Amino acid sequence: MIELNNNIKAGSIDITYFTDPLCCWSWAFESEWEKLLAVLKPRTWRYCMGGLLPDWNNYHDTANSINKPLQMGPMWMHAMELTGVEIHHDIWVKDPPASSYPACIAVKAAALQSAEAAEKYLYLIREACMLHGKNISKTTVLIDTANSLAANENFKFDAQRFEQDLSGKESVDAFRKDLQEVKYYGINRFPALVIKNESNKAKLIRGYHRFETIVEIISDL
Repeated sequence: MIELNNNIKAGSIDITYFTDPLCCWSWAFESEWEKLLAVLKPRTWRYCMGGLLPDWNNYHDTANSINKPLQMGPMWMHAMELTGVEIHHDIWVKDPPASSYPACIAVKAAALQSAEAAEKYLYLIREACMLHGKNISKTTVLIDTANSLAANENFKFDAQRFEQDLSGKESVDAFRKDLQEVKYYGINRFPALVIKNESNKAKLIRGYHRFETIVEIISDL
């Protein structure tokens, strides 16, 4: 049983989670994120899509010396070894995604139906890539994932509407707004969290951290 220290009151914070469907560290962070939601019980929380990979002509990760697909695989292997989370790193050899933008827009398209739809879709599209090695820059994969969500009898999701929204202006504009927020906070690593308390005092946490570390970081809020 995880307990909070006396400085943190459950239900008293708001969280913005900056992430990207193609971020291996965000996939590894899933279990920590679930703990955060379960234990901190934020008043509000939402996803902001990061736009990690515009395309390979405009991607230069100087910290990890990555500027082409083949160089991404070793970093995914490192994330898997460090966190113990299964990650299908062979995708960067077999069928490397050209961009993360289509998947980001797809999440915003799902969000037009509900916040819960966005959450479930984001998980499924990550799973498709990280566990099953599917190229989530392809429209066919994005639509197949929506069909999988729609097939869930316990959840109402309109795959046909999703397909229309995927190429619609509203989804693209919502993603552009997310990119502006990423730029505003100067976020260049994912996952990232902006956590605000009841007094609107904020803490920005960049990169992968364990739940216990995050609680320690935000204890002064």
